[in-house]
Amino acid sequence: MQDDCDRFFVLTGGPGSGKTTLVEALRAQGFATAPEAGRGIIRDQMAIGGPALPWQDRTLFAELMLSWELRSWHAARAEPPGPIFFDRGAPDTIGYLRLCGQPVPDHITSAAEKFRYARRVFVAPPWPEIFIQDEERKQTLDEAERTFRSVTGVYAELGYELVPLPLVPVGERVRFVLDQAGLRGT
Repeated sequence: MQDDCDRFFVLTGGPGSGKTTLVEALRAQGFATAPEAGRGIIRDQMAIGGPALPWQDRTLFAELMLSWELRSWHAARAEPPGPIFFDRGAPDTIGYLRLCGQPVPDHITSAAEKFRYARRVFVAPPWPEIFIQDEERKQTLDEAERTFRSVTGVYAELGYELVPLPLVPVGERVRFVLDQAGLRGT
């Protein structure tokens, strides 16, 4: 399962730090991307009146996040050769469970160890100036900062190199990511 992971670039961090905006900008430049699980799950669960919401059933929400991330990982392997940017990855599920004080089942740890990404993981630090809450993002800035520490801690434990994103406009962030990933001019 490791043959493709060097082209799978993860962007992670706390909510409201500009990750999704950056992934969308990379997609607009023609790069393949994988969407964030959390917002998609929340949107779907709210639409159907489902229980897998972080404010209702955190364990079920985490299981759906893991399932989404693994599906995205497998779908990326079917993509033509080239870089793919993930809005979060399987290790984020561990960070979420730890943040919530929930036990981390062995199968989730196993998934994070087996389904790898490129060694360099881009981390979006808390950015109070752009942080907003909405119907799907109910976390406070404090929770966003704790989420950042939790998920980045998991990636570090798993041996990834953390590359902090600068707090700059999205165009500059795109150039930074492409430079750091060795993709300038791609």
